[in-house]
Amino acid sequence: MIVISSAELRNNLKKYLDLAKTQKVVIQRGKAETFVLTQEQYLQPDDNLAKGMTADELLAGIEADIQQLFRTKYRK
Repeated sequence: MIVISSAELRNNLKKYLDLAKTQKVVIQRGKAETFVLTQEQYLQPDDNLAKGMTADELLAGIEADIQQLFRTKYRK
């Protein structure tokens, strides 16, 4: 872990972005603010992602299923 000022980050951004790939970079901004710079790893989309649905799509499907259940149960 390395601690730097916001001015140091501003002056050497590339250096600290490269460092953040392997270690935590703490940026001190004044006396009251502290930030942490780290590299994020994102998952690559796969075939399952293409099969996914939004919450709205799920809700619409559930509502349709419930309506169909009530129609068949109470149609007798």
